[in-house]
Amino acid sequence: MTNEKFSFRARVDSFGYAFKGIRNLLRYEHNAIIHLIATAVIIIAGLWLKIERWEWIVIVMAVGFVWVTEILNTCVERIMDFISTEQHPKIGVIKDLAAGAVLIAALTAVVAGAFIFIPKIIALL
Repeated sequence: MTNEKFSFRARVDSFGYAFKGIRNLLRYEHNAIIHLIATAVIIIAGLWLKIERWEWIVIVMAVGFVWVTEILNTCVERIMDFISTEQHPKIGVIKDLAAGAVLIAALTAVVAGAFIFIPKIIALL
């Protein structure tokens, strides 16, 4: 913790750094593009099927959960690559754990989406 005075400019700049990070994620991480496409499909489906407010809340939380874990997974991978570019079994385990977190988040989002979207799709048939 620093003793610097509050700076509105520094707070505004921090948003710029955050957006830069998201831009880098979308530019260099192929899985992020898959998440972006899935997010767009889910939003379009939600609008088309006119899901309720509480369902939007579930969808937003699930999608956010996936994005946060993907970003943190990318951070872990980059840190591990910074520590050592050589193959190391312990670093491999760390990267696999981070990837597993993304998988769990994605599966959780799929299940949440299934509970919301499947009954609405069946009702259309």
